[in-house]
Amino acid sequence: MSEEKVINAAEQMEDSTSKVDLDELMRKYDTEARFRALTGWQGKLVAIIAIAMSCFHFYTSGFGLLLAQKQGAVHLAFTLVLVYLLYPASSKQSKTKGIPFYDFILAVLGAASALYLVVFFNDLVTRAGLPTTTDLVMGFILIVTLLEATRRISNPILPCIAIVSLLYCYFGRSMPSVIAHRGFNVARIVNHMYLGTEGIFGTPLEVSSTFVFMFILFGSVLEKTGLGKFIIDLSLSLAGWSTGGPAKVAVVSSGLMGTVSGSSVANVCTTGMFTIPLMKSVGYEPHFAGAVEAVASTGGQIMPPVMGAAAFIMAQILGVPYIQVAIAAVVPALLYYFAVLVQVHFEACRLGLKGIPWSQLPPIWPLLRSKGFLLIPLIAIIYFLLAGYTPLKAAFNGILISFALSWLNKETRLTLPRTLEAFQSGARGAIGVACACATVGIVVGMGTLTGLALRIAGAIVSMAKVGPESGLALAFSSVVSMLPGIEMAAEAAAASLTKIFTLFFTMIASLILGMGLPTTANFIVTSTMAAPALFLLGVPPTAAYMFVFYFGIAADLTPPVALAAYAGSGIAGSDPMKTGVTAFKLALAGFLVPYIYVYSPMLLFIDVVPLEMVQAICTALIGVFLLAMFTIGYFRAPMAFWLRLVALIGALSLMVPGTVSDIVGLGVLVGIFLLQTAKAKLSKKAAA
Repeated sequence: MSEEKVINAAEQMEDSTSKVDLDELMRKYDTEARFRALTGWQGKLVAIIAIAMSCFHFYTSGFGLLLAQKQGAVHLAFTLVLVYLLYPASSKQSKTKGIPFYDFILAVLGAASALYLVVFFNDLVTRAGLPTTTDLVMGFILIVTLLEATRRISNPILPCIAIVSLLYCYFGRSMPSVIAHRGFNVARIVNHMYLGTEGIFGTPLEVSSTFVFMFILFGSVLEKTGLGKFIIDLSLSLAGWSTGGPAKVAVVSSGLMGTVSGSSVANVCTTGMFTIPLMKSVGYEPHFAGAVEAVASTGGQIMPPVMGAAAFIMAQILGVPYIQVAIAAVVPALLYYFAVLVQVHFEACRLGLKGIPWSQLPPIWPLLRSKGFLLIPLIAIIYFLLAGYTPLKAAFNGILISFALSWLNKETRLTLPRTLEAFQSGARGAIGVACACATVGIVVGMGTLTGLALRIAGAIVSMAKVGPESGLALAFSSVVSMLPGIEMAAEAAAASLTKIFTLFFTMIASLILGMGLPTTANFIVTSTMAAPALFLLGVPPTAAYMFVFYFGIAADLTPPVALAAYAGSGIAGSDPMKTGVTAFKLALAGFLVPYIYVYSPMLLFIDVVPLEMVQAICTALIGVFLLAMFTIGYFRAPMAFWLRLVALIGALSLMVPGTVSDIVGLGVLVGIFLLQTAKAKLSKKAAA
């Protein structure tokens, strides 16, 4: 088989990095992979519970959901049971076999406190606002078991933030005047977090128990059909032959896998075990190979049609159909991946790397004839979303189509054992998101109970504010007033600077939170606490939420806690920090694109003017092209440092909306093209 030839080509330069223990790597960088290895009756028990959880969600999505609070309660009950049975209290015990008795007790307590809402729902509604002692005790148990479960499957940071939020609710009167409030007693706090719809059982958990779970299940079903292997083969056929082909294969395959994966680290470990050794085999340096895979895998969360779990929550918060969020993400995602592709191409040209010979690549037409139908479920999802179906119904139909189509090929058939494995892995893949959504609900509940969210938004704007009374504004205005021929209103300039600083502070907050929180939790916190600051400055809600969404994801590539990059370095056998820094450089476009669509919302299909949008997209693409020259330092020939800085100026000019800035950027591009073409010709003559 031609596929075997490709694998053999990679194995020719295989070293110890290709013998990486995937399970160990996942455990090191992905907390959700640190589960117990259960066998015997305990393993069967966990499998049955996980399959039952998937069956419950599959049935309710197709034949009618329960009331939102009931649906979330059942979802959370399943989640807590699975977390306590699968995840030990200490990571050092992650490989131990057997579940201690106290984890069974905690699992029962967590499930009982969640299901209490289902069993006594009518009574609770009747006495809304007047909780009994039993209500409060069950609420307290749920909060405690939830925080511990989240600590086990995630890390201590998110539970600590939730605990601080609860303490803030109670000790509000003792806080500094800027953030002080009247304070609430324990009964009021528990009632708000447990029995209300703005705490644990708020929008995040509602979305997790419906859309998110079904799309994770959809991804698990597709994985069992062999879609991942098919995507890698297809990427090899499409891009493997080109200059530096293996790196482009990594970008394309990881981007496609990311649309159904949603986890940066898991995506790196899945596709990276093949693509990273392949990149190294043709001459890419180990740290660069690991960084490319990390950047490509992380970008999967912003790639429509599925994207990451936070995208569904964004749609719910905005009150718009999910397809609107997916459409808004199209242009930014294309800019992101275009930037990565151009950079790996320039790096290949700089190193003189070639692609894989045609004879060693899977032939595309036989591949499409034999397994091309595996792409139909993804196409169907897009159709259903565009046709007005809810994401829930679209995912349900997508799973049914996957089942039916899998029987067209013996290798892809979803037999009963494969189906049960898909349902089990789907449930296990969803519990981390469920814990994060439920726990971050406590943080959101704190914001609504105390009004802190609006205060934080005001504080961010105040920090960034450049008004007439600020020293920076006075200095800026004084300088401007001394420049003859320049007409610029000081107030307009101050407003512009305020907006830039607010965006910058919001970016920093998103990156810092993203270093310790899962993407979904990070988005919910920043969308609640930081995004309102952007609203105050007139940024459209979609652009504001997409801004914090992007930077929450970018945290996986930002040292010192760049988990996706470190996972890539583990496979590549490279220095983790060097790989992280390289990943940051490769993802630089991802750090600039959010600023572009905040200033040019048309890129998110907001208030579209066709000609202006075409101009904005074209100039943004050229700007990304220049940015790639800056990061790699190559275009037709090696670039001097000063010329790289000129390329950066040109890139920023093209990314800023405006005809004058576009002309400046295009002038820079033409100048660099002429200089580098002449330099390349001289180099060839000298070599001859």
